[in-house]
Amino acid sequence: MDKQYIKKLAEDPRFIPGIYNYCDRWRERCPLTCRCMNFALGEEQFGDPEARDINNKAFWQKLSETFQVTLEMVKEAAKEQGIDLDSVDLQQAGQEHEAARDAAEDHECCRAAEAYAQIARNWFKSAKDLFEQKADELNLQAQVEIGDSNPAEEAASLKDSVDVIRWYQHFIYVKLVRAITGCLEETPQSLNGFPKDSDGSAKIALIAIDRSIAAWGQMRQHLPQREDNILDILVHLDRLRRKTETVFPNAKAFVRPGFDYAEL
Repeated sequence: MDKQYIKKLAEDPRFIPGIYNYCDRWRERCPLTCRCMNFALGEEQFGDPEARDINNKAFWQKLSETFQVTLEMVKEAAKEQGIDLDSVDLQQAGQEHEAARDAAEDHECCRAAEAYAQIARNWFKSAKDLFEQKADELNLQAQVEIGDSNPAEEAASLKDSVDVIRWYQHFIYVKLVRAITGCLEETPQSLNGFPKDSDGSAKIALIAIDRSIAAWGQMRQHLPQREDNILDILVHLDRLRRKTETVFPNAKAFVRPGFDYAEL
């Protein structure tokens, strides 16, 4: 990969600028991968299965090349804007960022998100036998064709619920830490009239919470034996959602490039 190739991609009208900044990273379910430059770069650099294997030398070599080219482009962009990176106290800046991140991790929203991830982990661990029983039940229904039941459809719905919950289980915490950290670091000067990145990060966290709530609602229908536990989880997520909306009252109004307006 070289700088000229990246610049050529950036000029391609197919790609929506910044679309990758506020997505949920779920490539398999994204309808806009064809409009995403990050996706195109990823396929170009890591399309080979060996290049995707973190235990393979090819992966680390590709990653190193990517970082090097990115660093060179950042330096060029800074120079074009009259910014002297050598004059920046990187050590102090790093310490300030770490302090903001530590404060973010201790924020009530982030603590609640971290607690949710652990609650979900424990729930799946405790429900292992129940999932096995459900699988046996659906297999039996498929064999004897009982009534109007559709075991294949129910199995697909149950799997989708699990996939959604698992995908966002830790994602919510990561995005809220980013949102709170950004909120602590943002200044009118740094924003320069642009929308707050922290609102964008908070918005995708809220979307992840909403999708998780919907998935747990489906799970409740599939596994009524665990209704009480699931209701507790739903209450926890609802409280987290309301806390996040309070901290970021403008998050829902944030316009994510490509996702929140017609750009197709």
